[in-house]
Amino acid sequence: MNVRTTHRYPSQVRRALCVLWLMAGACPLAPALAQAWPSKPVTFVVGVPPGGALDPFARALADQMAKTSGGTFVVDNKPGANGNLSAEAALRAPADGHTLWIGTQSMVTINPAAFSQLRWKASDFKPILKGVEAPLVLVTHPSVPARNFAELAKWIQDPANKAAYASFSPGTPSHFLGYQLNDRLKANMPHVPYKGSAPQTTDLLGNQVPLGFTQLASAVPHIKEGKLRAVAVTGPQRSRFLPDVPTLAELGHKDLTTTIWFGLFAPAGIPTTTLEVIRAAAMKAQADPAYRARLESLNFDIPNEDGAAFERTIATETARWSGLVKATGFKASE
Repeated sequence: MNVRTTHRYPSQVRRALCVLWLMAGACPLAPALAQAWPSKPVTFVVGVPPGGALDPFARALADQMAKTSGGTFVVDNKPGANGNLSAEAALRAPADGHTLWIGTQSMVTINPAAFSQLRWKASDFKPILKGVEAPLVLVTHPSVPARNFAELAKWIQDPANKAAYASFSPGTPSHFLGYQLNDRLKANMPHVPYKGSAPQTTDLLGNQVPLGFTQLASAVPHIKEGKLRAVAVTGPQRSRFLPDVPTLAELGHKDLTTTIWFGLFAPAGIPTTTLEVIRAAAMKAQADPAYRARLESLNFDIPNEDGAAFERTIATETARWSGLVKATGFKASE
């Protein structure tokens, strides 16, 4: 007599197997899971006002994921407290994948050390995708009589010039790199913080502040028009968007090397199957040549980093910046 045995796996095991098989289409529940998201409009919560560098990325990603998923995507700008208000807003929504957070390097890796009363932590979110990456660029107003880093250093060190540096927000790489440069040159530059790269760039263009580390995306058009002068970039190699501008590492300041990034995050309570469906949709969006060209036109590089690799990057950078926060004694206020 032939006996037919049917294996019944616990529901947790079936879900885990589906996550593994989902991308291959082997899971019998895959079509149902794929159709479950998005079942209503998806909101990207962004911690800056419209303009600057972060907002255009969020809108480009929302447009492209609408195409790849067939859903409706909206961008909700909630500026304030260096992105903390946006993180809190994303966490207040149901963790069903229909409210996602656009986080930045400074929000994710610096805020936990800089804000003593932070009402969220990095582990409250699951990294989905590192969307774009770019170095910062050290720029000056053309009225500053310095054509290179050595000349700028001498100009900064002369008290008669009353040099000051602008950052796009306190507690960001733009701030801390200025602090480190100030310390290295034994200068006494005041720090002039702004609430975003757009107002920072406006005042650099108007010579309200003579220099600063700013977003490549915001600065490149003005550099090409001669309205700002690029002195150095902070990446590990020269930027393809400014190939004639040296890196700080080339100039003997390797420890000031850094890039900034913007990424997509989900609240940590999201079901694993939903998270993987969203990750697949985001990766599909990022692979589209027209979408990549759109971001490159904004002077961004598009990395191929998601999930566990993105988590490792966040852990490494958190250690670096938290050490600098402690060294400077910086404390942010709400």
